Amino acid sequence: MPALVNYSNGDGEMYSLRSNPMELAQLCSISRDVYSPACKRARISSSFAFNSEDSNRQPSIEVLPEECLFEILRRIPGGKERGACASVSKKWLMVLSSIRRSEICKPVSGCGDVEMASGESVEELDGCLTRSLEGKKATDLRLAAIAVGTSSRGGLGKLCIRGNSSSSGHGVTDLGLSAIARGCPSLRTLSLWNVPRVSDKGLSAIAKECHSIEKLDLCHCPSITDEGLAAIAGSCPNLSSLSIESCSRIGNAGVQAVAKFCPKLQSLSIKDCPLIGDQGLSALFSSSTAISKVKLQSLNITDLSLAVVGYYGKSITSLVLTGLQFVSEKGFWVMGSAKGLEKLASLVITSCRGTTDLGLEAISKGCPNLKQICLRKCSFVSDNGLMSFTRSAGCLESLQLEECNRVTESGIIGAISNCGAKLKSLSLVRCMGIKDTTAGLSLSSLSQCSSLRSLSIKNCPGFGSLGLALVGNLCPRLQHLELSGLHGVTDAGLLPLLRSCNAGLEKVNLSDCSSLSDEVVSTLARLHGGSLEVLNLDGCRRVTDASLAAIAEHCMFLSDLDVSRCAITDAGIGYLSNANQLNIQVLSLSGCCYLSSKVLTCLKRIGRTLVGLNLQHCNGISSKTVEVLVESLWRCDILS
Repeated sequence: MPALVNYSNGDGEMYSLRSNPMELAQLCSISRDVYSPACKRARISSSFAFNSEDSNRQPSIEVLPEECLFEILRRIPGGKERGACASVSKKWLMVLSSIRRSEICKPVSGCGDVEMASGESVEELDGCLTRSLEGKKATDLRLAAIAVGTSSRGGLGKLCIRGNSSSSGHGVTDLGLSAIARGCPSLRTLSLWNVPRVSDKGLSAIAKECHSIEKLDLCHCPSITDEGLAAIAGSCPNLSSLSIESCSRIGNAGVQAVAKFCPKLQSLSIKDCPLIGDQGLSALFSSSTAISKVKLQSLNITDLSLAVVGYYGKSITSLVLTGLQFVSEKGFWVMGSAKGLEKLASLVITSCRGTTDLGLEAISKGCPNLKQICLRKCSFVSDNGLMSFTRSAGCLESLQLEECNRVTESGIIGAISNCGAKLKSLSLVRCMGIKDTTAGLSLSSLSQCSSLRSLSIKNCPGFGSLGLALVGNLCPRLQHLELSGLHGVTDAGLLPLLRSCNAGLEKVNLSDCSSLSDEVVSTLARLHGGSLEVLNLDGCRRVTDASLAAIAEHCMFLSDLDVSRCAITDAGIGYLSNANQLNIQVLSLSGCCYLSSKVLTCLKRIGRTLVGLNLQHCNGISSKTVEVLVESLWRCDILS
């Protein structure tokens, strides 16, 4: 190996120091206070004198200038050796992290094992090294150790940093990100969350060294501006996914740079960035023809942006619009009428006041391949808009309405009838406009929806027995049924639905339907016991041991049973334990106040197949009984 440091003693004798630490130490003890260029006579200042203290001082390589350490350490090619050197001191670690992979002398192939300094470790996912740092673990020192330890294998491919605002004074800075840039030139995915001390300088360092960036996620990065985003865009032409959230200093200029330099962008998510408006988004959508997934939330954009999306979004398949307070009815109407969203398959609209019946009808006509739509808190959508939409949306498979309070029961029934043989899933959540009246509706005027497989109605207090019976007649092929928090549904309303479902129910959730009784559960078990796999009766306080007896007799494939807060006793658990055909894996008995410690033997017998048991708030079961169960059912996770 060539000499690393040349030193002259002034008498014509030359010393060539290589990798011998003792030789280096001798040099350090002489030149602690004075640095001399190679092959020059050492200049000793008049104040420098040898004394007993200096003669007794232990030699140390630590006193070498960083320039010398740099030249020494860059000649250590092996990954394990570099990791060991990085563990010597913080100074060595930082010097090693400043060495680019291209500056390492004579890299040795086969040094593949990653041995991280300071006990750091990485995992390999999707064919590349991946590391995630969160909270107090997200520091510059750890990033430097990761950069050094992975450099022998090309560095990280994916890095996720989630800082902690409470420890921002010790969090990641531009220094740590620069170390990653030098040591990980093959970085493809970078996610920065809550890192206020990372600025354009750190992001520019990534852009300078890591030209393979494909996915960039910036969240709560107040120090990053358009300059940093433009640097990434200009140096990373393969950028395909960009997410920006709560970055208050990123605006239209940064987005325009992405539009100019990143033709492969496919996924875009922008949330709560007040400086990003119509100008930036218009440039992006008119230039980037490959974008397929779009999420726009809480932005100061107007009808113009939605018009551009509707005209240029020919590749968009998924669109999420949330909290766009400055977009009017005209914006949604133009987006649909522009007829550019031909490939749109999934649409989610939340808290957008411009969403009306007129806009919804235009969307249904302009998006012929729309399969899924979710409308949340769209207070101006009524029955007329919903029925017009379902008539025109010929490919609709999933319809979800949440807090759309102008939609009534008539609109829901009409929408189901309009969807015919396409709709597979219907979900209603907290739609307060629904009342239990079917005035003006008759089965003869409605078409069956034989394709519907999943029906979910949650916390719609006005939905009652009349509407449910009508839905049951319209949807005979249901397999998944969720009725949660419907206090107005009685046995008389649910029984017709259970009898009309001829495909066999597989998953049923009747939680907090307080008016249902054993008659419904017994009928369910008798008619659908051959297909039922999951049953949730949490909060059905009129359900007693008779229901468990029916379940034990008929439900041979049941694997998940929840009877929390039901009026069951030890006898009901006994019915389950005596059913040899049952193979329940998850059993929840939370809040069953009539159970006692006498149920121990029965639970042991059921426990042969259990992997999860919930005994929380079962005050009649003693802690000693629970301890015995924990010892006996060692394969089962028990909550108590």
